[in-house]
Amino acid sequence: MSADVRDILDMERANTPEITRDSFLATKKRNFERTKHASRRPEGMHREVFALLYTDKKDAPPLLPTDTALGIGAGYKQTKARLGMKKVRKWEWAPFSNPARNDAAVFHHWKRVSDDSADYPFAKFNKQLEIPSYTMTEYNAHLRNNISNWSKVQTDHLFDLARRFDLRFIVMADRWNRQQHGAKTVEELKERYYEVVALLAKAKNQASEKKVFVYDAEHERRRKEQLEKLFKRTTQQVEEEQMLINEMKKIEARKKERERKTQDLQKLISQADQQNEHASNTPSTRKYEKKLHKKKVHHQPRPSKVDSVVNAIEIGSSGIKFADLRGSGVSLRSQKMKLPANIGQRKVKALEQAIQEFKVDPAPPPTEEICTSFNELRSDMVLLCELRTALSTCVYEMESLKHQYEAACPGKTLNIPPSLVPIKTEALDNSTN
Repeated sequence: MSADVRDILDMERANTPEITRDSFLATKKRNFERTKHASRRPEGMHREVFALLYTDKKDAPPLLPTDTALGIGAGYKQTKARLGMKKVRKWEWAPFSNPARNDAAVFHHWKRVSDDSADYPFAKFNKQLEIPSYTMTEYNAHLRNNISNWSKVQTDHLFDLARRFDLRFIVMADRWNRQQHGAKTVEELKERYYEVVALLAKAKNQASEKKVFVYDAEHERRRKEQLEKLFKRTTQQVEEEQMLINEMKKIEARKKERERKTQDLQKLISQADQQNEHASNTPSTRKYEKKLHKKKVHHQPRPSKVDSVVNAIEIGSSGIKFADLRGSGVSLRSQKMKLPANIGQRKVKALEQAIQEFKVDPAPPPTEEICTSFNELRSDMVLLCELRTALSTCVYEMESLKHQYEAACPGKTLNIPPSLVPIKTEALDNSTN
């Protein structure tokens, strides 16, 4: 390229070596060897991970982590240790005793001379459970139970083991004296212990202060039996269970496929119905329908405003229809008192004014009975507002008809019944407001 530019500008050309076959093959060989030794990123490995494996010089990563390349310090080149000038605190081999033991055993450990604490530092973890006790009178009055076949000697032995082993029932069942008291299972020991604790708490009026644990021994036995059966399954039974699970998944997949096809079919039916409606809206069909409508309107009398309002109330919804929360999952009961979204702002404002007028709590506690009663009350309030609006419209219509009659017949007037006068005035006040 530079040679062509020099020829165009009539400049002297640099003396370049002539390209021969041997020089071309040598250059190609060097490029091949350079690409041959270059390390390529394995397929599927991210670029960032591959960059962590090699340095710029393509060296292998070190076997041990070092800080020589970080520029923080000298790394392993520093041979002198940095020792402080303070005196080392003295340690001594001192005896100690654990307060959790009752055999006065003495042990030894290393501790600092400056630590003069006499108490064992780990003694705060020596926490023991509070095992209740009973007297002979309490046992005869409350704990004697002939149904479970437990004697006082067996119960005393049970509570002695509970104090010794902190309610570790597996250890208690192992240390149970079977020669003197017979064989007892872990479930039987638990059932008797919690039964005695509950009876003592009830006798001492402590049931309200402490939560009494109720142990279901029969449920525990069934649970262990099921676990044992599950553990002793054979290979054929495991394979059969896996096969049944796979079949159940296939059935669910086929069920979802049928539901999807049903939805597609419903969409096609709705599209066909829309096409039929579009075909019915052709000009000829619309003209024919308009003629029939004109004939019906010509033969039927024109309804008044009062009739239209009354029909609207009778046909419309009487109040509010609250949604019934039947979905899956957890939901708050207060959601039942939430107003539906299809209610207009005019109804919402009228409902708020009615709640203020009757001095009703707008957010009562959402119990089941209060939710139902509060929703019915608000529905009746909306119906009341609609009836008030219809009444004011009727009074206005009656007044307009009276004025039309007086204009058509001078000197004559219509007499409104006295029973409607208070309603009329109240309705007119509401209509003006």
